[in-house]
Amino acid sequence: GVASPTDRLTNTQFTTAEVRAICDVAESYGTYVTAHAYTPKAIRHAIDNGVKGIEHGNLIDESTARYMAEKGIWLTPTLVTYDAMASDEYAGFLPPENQRKNEEVLRQGLKSLAVAEKAGVNMCYGSDLLGPLTREQSKEFGIRSVILKSKQVLQSATVNAAKMLGQESFLGQLKPGYAADMLILNVNPLNEVAALDEPEKHVLGVIKDGRVYVSRWRKLPVDSTQKEELIE
Repeated sequence: GVASPTDRLTNTQFTTAEVRAICDVAESYGTYVTAHAYTPKAIRHAIDNGVKGIEHGNLIDESTARYMAEKGIWLTPTLVTYDAMASDEYAGFLPPENQRKNEEVLRQGLKSLAVAEKAGVNMCYGSDLLGPLTREQSKEFGIRSVILKSKQVLQSATVNAAKMLGQESFLGQLKPGYAADMLILNVNPLNEVAALDEPEKHVLGVIKDGRVYVSRWRKLPVDSTQKEELIE
């Protein structure tokens, strides 16, 4: 991985037997495995041994993308991670060797979106940001919108993610019987999903379980109470 001090991007690390064992144990618990993988070799190695999702996938090629689509494998690109680590603001976050790896996967990031979209791969939303970089998470929306339509980017963070989690009957949609978790915006994200890059400008309210936890709109009063933290 990029943040690993000694690994090459081409390393697959786990053996066939190890990946199969991990996936077998996950299945016995009624769940599944996703894998950090960049290269076509690593992606196929994971899929062929039971993995159901690929995180990152920056170096994916067309034939591997088609293979993922045929197998119904989920892809969670995490482009904001590499964008943030390459920025001047976090210039000292990675040592020189890691910076070189980061530059390589960053160059291929947008291309990987186009390749996956063309092949019909199901994509979800994620970041994989580390430590203080987590504050950059929402900027993934704008990065993806360079290649994908706003609707596709929104679906990756809502209905697609709910399906990947096996929660499509409860999460990811605004429907009766679903979790009442909502953002109230002052723009239409179907027209301009990159607006979510700047929540301080465009998020009017945050609703969780039907209660308003945060509001910057006079027509939407906060109706939740936060418990005071006890110190003794």
